[in-house]
Amino acid sequence: MIKNIIIDNNNIIADIVGSQDRFLKIISKSFGIKIFAKGNKLIIDGEDDGVQRVESLLQLILDTVKQGYRVDYYDLNYAIKRIQKNQDVDFNKIFSHGIKVALKGKIIYPRTYGQLDYIDSILDNDIVVAIGPAGTGKTYLAMALAIDYLINEKVKKIILTRPVVEAGESLGYLPGTLEDKINPYLKPLYDAIFDMMPHEKFLRLLNTNVIEIAPLAYMRGRTLNDAFIILDEAQNTNSEQIKMFLTRIGVNSKAVLTGDITQIDLPSSRKSGLVLIQDILKDISGIKFVYFSSDDVVRHYLVQRIIDAYEKYNTKNI
Repeated sequence: MIKNIIIDNNNIIADIVGSQDRFLKIISKSFGIKIFAKGNKLIIDGEDDGVQRVESLLQLILDTVKQGYRVDYYDLNYAIKRIQKNQDVDFNKIFSHGIKVALKGKIIYPRTYGQLDYIDSILDNDIVVAIGPAGTGKTYLAMALAIDYLINEKVKKIILTRPVVEAGESLGYLPGTLEDKINPYLKPLYDAIFDMMPHEKFLRLLNTNVIEIAPLAYMRGRTLNDAFIILDEAQNTNSEQIKMFLTRIGVNSKAVLTGDITQIDLPSSRKSGLVLIQDILKDISGIKFVYFSSDDVVRHYLVQRIIDAYEKYNTKNI
């Protein structure tokens, strides 16, 4: 079966076929068909089912690009995976929920339906618990919303916190002050901020405590009003710590807890607080649990396969 897709705008052909026809090569390999560009025409050649799926995929990319959005390597792989599973995908719907980070003039888009649900959940609930593997945007998207809330004066400050699992002996062997010892554990939070905010602006907000980055232990005894609070790596909290954190939340505050329950660094004798609250808080209105899977990973395609392989191995060896 041979199908032709005519592209009536020569300016967007490169966005559809990818640099050096990279997209076409990925699509061809994924569906076992031949595909090539000739002028303003894409020619698909192969078995009927594969050709029809590829036609749908290319039409999806074309419609998305025409709306002014850019489809990249990660979006393409996500769309391929859904089409192979006979699942719908509408990038115009997903990308319509972009978060405008005014400080750098950029828009951060959700890339999957899981990420879209995550953003909507944060907007609609005061406490959101995001559980899933690395690379699914749990911390990054929460950070983007926190900055958006701050810039638009919906909150007065941002508080970012992480448990420092090795808070005992191993920290003591590191050189420097307590702050020097803790900073390596908080660096991923800094990295996300620097991608959305000029360094000088961040330092001003940090020095005036408008943005606060601190270990979880520093939250004890406080009441956090008018704040957007993110607890990262929450799988490394114990039950007492996560209860302490949740009961700090004050008036006009929003809290997001993120974690990967397959990567718990606590001693085997300690139960993860993130695991426990799934049962304890599951029926409370205003608290939303969002679960990500390997389908939501926005990193190299091998990361998805690694996560799937570990999940398969763990299931088989339980």
